[in-house]
Amino acid sequence: MAEIQLKSISKRFGDVEVIPDLDLTMPDGKVTVLLGPSGCGKSTLLRMIAGLETPTSGEVRIGGTLMNEVPPAERGCALVFQNYALYPHKTVRQNLAFPLRMAKVAPAEQQRAVASIAGTLELTPLLDRYPRQLSGGQRQRVAMGRAMIRHPEVFLYDEPLSNLDLELRVRLRLEIARMQRSLQSTAVYVTHDQTEAMTLADQIVVLRKGRIEQVGSPLALYQSPANQFVAGFIGTPRMNFFRIDGCEAEADGSRLRIGDATLHVPQRLDRAGATLGFRAEHARVGAAAAQEVQLELRDCETLAVEQLGDRAFCYLRSALGELVLATAGADAQPSGTLRLAIQASALHFFDAQEQAVRTKAV
Repeated sequence: MAEIQLKSISKRFGDVEVIPDLDLTMPDGKVTVLLGPSGCGKSTLLRMIAGLETPTSGEVRIGGTLMNEVPPAERGCALVFQNYALYPHKTVRQNLAFPLRMAKVAPAEQQRAVASIAGTLELTPLLDRYPRQLSGGQRQRVAMGRAMIRHPEVFLYDEPLSNLDLELRVRLRLEIARMQRSLQSTAVYVTHDQTEAMTLADQIVVLRKGRIEQVGSPLALYQSPANQFVAGFIGTPRMNFFRIDGCEAEADGSRLRIGDATLHVPQRLDRAGATLGFRAEHARVGAAAAQEVQLELRDCETLAVEQLGDRAFCYLRSALGELVLATAGADAQPSGTLRLAIQASALHFFDAQEQAVRTKAV
């Protein structure tokens, strides 16, 4: 069992408080992704788990064992870094075997383990090359193999794909996902890329300024964000937000005033919402049908179109503010007055403190 528990963890660097006070459990055999913008404290948390940073206060436990005073090499954790951290004067074979050599594993067993890992990660033809003779993706696979060869209880990934081009990132992201499913080991993965998080995670922890904004599965965070920050951070493209200027309860729902537009929604707000949110894929241009609401936007102007083949994302400026829509036509560039039909069940409401407002069906 390699469940990771952080209990009342805090971290200060001089007068700067990076992690105020945090409690978090990372389940055994699952991938937990620490997600958030730069400077939110996610790498600091990872380094405290690894033993590379000492908590100012609180406890780090792995498998129920207190790790605060345990040296990094004895924690059963394998780290995969952003910059590969390979020995430049050693071959791929020697880099892979190094952890086993340090553990005084028999040479024959080292050779067997290296051959097995190299086969898994398609490194066999590269075993006698040096890191300088490898591409970025190949170097990262060597770094992953060096971590895997120890059969650690915990994998720790510190933005391992951020230095790679898009094609390699996609390929290695899938490789990491396949490897974690096969090994069923506990993993903590740090990233600011929400696509990586949605692909890899069993559990996502969204961080902002050292505090946890929400913990949950990728789908739960996408469908039910706890606040406006999570709603804007999860999902590509980001959620559209409009300020609600007025809210009136009606017998069959609520009537919202957004600028000079009026929107009737078949839900009653428990209290007046300050902001309405909806995603690009949940709105279309046209008259509203059953289970949809209609929002009129005037003076629309297309700012940019992101072509994705069979569909496109149109970035618009309107009298109510900027937004993005998903359109089916590759050449579609909406302009003028638009009537948007939005799925009523996909509307999100946030109060003045940016917290999600619970609604109830009429």
